[in-house]
Amino acid sequence: MAFTRATGKHRRPTRMSRTTANVAGVATLTTTGVIGTLASPALAVDEPSPLEDTGLTKTISIGDAVADEIDTQAAVQQIAADEAAALKLVEAETKQRLAEQKRRAEAEAAKEREAEERAAREAERKRLTTYVSPVAGGHVSTSYGAGGSIWSSGTHTGIDFHAGTGTPIQSVGYGTVVEAGWGGAYGYNVVIKMHDGTYTQYAHLSSVAVTAGQSVTAGQQIGLAGATGNVTGAHLHFEARASAEYGSDLDPVAYLRAHGVSL
Repeated sequence: MAFTRATGKHRRPTRMSRTTANVAGVATLTTTGVIGTLASPALAVDEPSPLEDTGLTKTISIGDAVADEIDTQAAVQQIAADEAAALKLVEAETKQRLAEQKRRAEAEAAKEREAEERAAREAERKRLTTYVSPVAGGHVSTSYGAGGSIWSSGTHTGIDFHAGTGTPIQSVGYGTVVEAGWGGAYGYNVVIKMHDGTYTQYAHLSSVAVTAGQSVTAGQQIGLAGATGNVTGAHLHFEARASAEYGSDLDPVAYLRAHGVSL
């Protein structure tokens, strides 16, 4: 038996028919004023309020300001770090420069001290090794070893320099005076112990200008020539000895020439 349906519209309306009906219903509600009353509140709910917009804008603005401040602080910190690094570099360079200047100054001072010490050593060497004639410009009038009854030993134990009374007599080199005064047959005399241990004697002086214990240098005046003691006239009797003992005499000409003095 065939299945049959009741007569009439029992099917569900299509989408098109529902839409048409809804439009028609809205149109009907509009004419009655219902839509006019309900529409505004409904639409207001969907749109953002001005207060919310302002609040959101403030929130965004505060966030940007904080970020800018952070960036600024970071920049300031970076500048400070750069300045500190630059200052540290300058301080290091200054310290290095000062150290170099100090090193150079010390080196220069050391060089100057060395030069001064060298000059002092040279001066001392000259002071100790320089020898001169006992009579400046004088010449030998009687040689060493000459014989005759005038000398107690029978021979001349020194040399005589021609020198008138009052002629300056000088030490032949650096030494210490061990005798200054009357010396018997030698008259007024001066005896000097030289720095090398030898002795020199200056006799028949008219006056003595030094005292025992005094240091003298080459060319320093020690007295004046005269004719005191056992003499026949004014002159200087000069002797060189290996020791303080009489009889240790050396050839004075050879002695002086050995020390660079030409006679």
